[in-house]
Amino acid sequence: MSRTPPRLLAVVTVAAVGLGVAGIAGPAQAGTAPVVTRAALDPALVAGRGATVNFLEQEAENAATTGTVIGPDRTAYTLPAEASGRTAVKLQPGQHVEFTLPAAANAITVRYSIPDAPNGGGIRAPLQVTVNGGGKKTMNLTSEYAWLYNQYPFTNDPQADLLHPDWWITECACVPAATTPTPVITKPFRPMHFYDEERLLLGRTYPAGAKVRLTAPKGTAAAWTVIDLLDSEMVGAPHVNLLASNVLLFGADPTGRRDSAAAFDKAIALARLARLKVYVPPGTYQVNRHIIVDNVTIEGAGNWYTKIKGKEVALDPPAPDGSVHTGVGFYGKDAADGGSRNVHLSGFAIEGDVRERIDTDQVNGIGGALSDSSISGLHIRHTKVGLWFDGPMRNTRVTDNIIVDQIADALNFHIGVTDSVVRNNFVRNTGDDGLAMWSEKAANARNVFDRNTVQTPTLANGIAIYGGTDNTVSRNLIADPIREGSGIQVGSRFGAEPFAGKLSITDNTVVRAGTYELNWNIGLGAIWIYALEKNIDADIRVTGDHYLDSTYNAIMLVSEWSVKDLYSITNVHFKDVRVDGTGTSVLSARVKGGATFENVDARNVGAVGINNCGSFNFPPTGSEFSVTDLGGNDGGGTTGPWLAAWELPNTITCDDRPPVVVPPPPAQW
Repeated sequence: MSRTPPRLLAVVTVAAVGLGVAGIAGPAQAGTAPVVTRAALDPALVAGRGATVNFLEQEAENAATTGTVIGPDRTAYTLPAEASGRTAVKLQPGQHVEFTLPAAANAITVRYSIPDAPNGGGIRAPLQVTVNGGGKKTMNLTSEYAWLYNQYPFTNDPQADLLHPDWWITECACVPAATTPTPVITKPFRPMHFYDEERLLLGRTYPAGAKVRLTAPKGTAAAWTVIDLLDSEMVGAPHVNLLASNVLLFGADPTGRRDSAAAFDKAIALARLARLKVYVPPGTYQVNRHIIVDNVTIEGAGNWYTKIKGKEVALDPPAPDGSVHTGVGFYGKDAADGGSRNVHLSGFAIEGDVRERIDTDQVNGIGGALSDSSISGLHIRHTKVGLWFDGPMRNTRVTDNIIVDQIADALNFHIGVTDSVVRNNFVRNTGDDGLAMWSEKAANARNVFDRNTVQTPTLANGIAIYGGTDNTVSRNLIADPIREGSGIQVGSRFGAEPFAGKLSITDNTVVRAGTYELNWNIGLGAIWIYALEKNIDADIRVTGDHYLDSTYNAIMLVSEWSVKDLYSITNVHFKDVRVDGTGTSVLSARVKGGATFENVDARNVGAVGINNCGSFNFPPTGSEFSVTDLGGNDGGGTTGPWLAAWELPNTITCDDRPPVVVPPPPAQW
């Protein structure tokens, strides 16, 4: 979503902390049993949480390789920091990494990074794939959709000057345009968004134990190739529907050479007239604009087989909504025009061509207002936002999708989305919030984000809730946010309507979160409750969450320096929460208000359990933030119990930037 630079909590210069993950072994050698993980964790640690998917994840650092393991490192703007688990394998030309299949498979996905072109825009390079020494295939890698630079909203030009020289930046602890002499800013400035992924059907089924070798060939255009992970799966036969409005009958081109948008429109028109479904057979279909959908069902043969792929097209003049580009996407009608209803999309891939972030552009995979609708089994990549809904709208289900490699969010409920469910979706490598509810102008209400996996957002949060009423975030797995965000954020910001009713945050696992906030120059929490524009006083219940290996704090409640005496956070309740490893505290309170804690157990805590700054006025009566102990709060770390009697209810324990102690890896409780 659109972002403006936050104002400063305090202007104190301190270097960003780059943390390693202790206890990760070196690369596996040939013959080692395959190591299957979920978000680079032992799957037993996240049982019952996150999306159930068809593939098995294997991290490259656990495979046999002739390359070099890079990381662990959590310092933003580095290749390891954006890798799953903060570790990957770097191959020079001629080197390889070899995975042992843990189960029979006929398809793989490789997450990788290759260098940018010297002047931006990306390069292309091959990656050789063999199985048991044969079946040679070539993956065509690209960095054309990676490598962003500079300040928000970023640029593809590595040599660009500051986009906003009038903004404060941490690198010089100054406003460059107002500083004499003008500071020298190293270029490229803040490189990020390094990774992309590619899928490949292997052409046959290979049994468990087969060796999949990925080789950066000699003579490749890529000076290096980083392999983050391999997902392997068994893809079933294509879905066939013979009693449908088939796009081929209207001239759609499955080779992708000719534009098929008009054929889709005609197939949809017939389907609505004859009360049929639309069927899109296997193939790649070129579509370079929005397909408007209303009261229609569109089925593909499966997202490995049916690909709807488009070029980004410049608009001259811009569209009435401010878009300067269009591209492939399935859009409901605007809410102002009544929106769309009874739309059901399933079983195909959407592949966009978005390489830069322009917030006014409607170049999303799914858009508009869709009520009483469902979106299931899609694979969406290289769009701006995978699914951006502009309500009001209601009763939509988004399930079982894969959304990867986005310039911005994976999904955003924007403006009055109600009674809708986002469940069992897999999200990786977004350029902004993974999943968001943004109650701008009208409150989102009674929505559920449940059993989703969100990994490696390069900016902002895994899951973000900006205002709204009676919403639920439950049983999600969130891993590796990179910078300026948290695993879960509850925020009064971006002009959102107030929080009201009850916000339930239940049984989520957040791992390797609590990032460095670049503008404030502090570490955040794995969960971050943020009162920037209004008080937060709705009933917020955080129950059963697990915060594992948090880079800084596990829990953070904060206002903001310029509004520190204006807004408070109250009526927040933490219960049955586990904290396994923090770089600093369990709780960092930088706001007035209070919260209750019951059965919150912690271990491997790196600093004082409660870092209580309140609103930084430090009155003799104690902090303006009160901690209420409801019992059963056990454990702690290097300084003793995390919640000790001497800290209650509001002892000032403020350390603005405490030193970081790297915790051991999380383990079974």
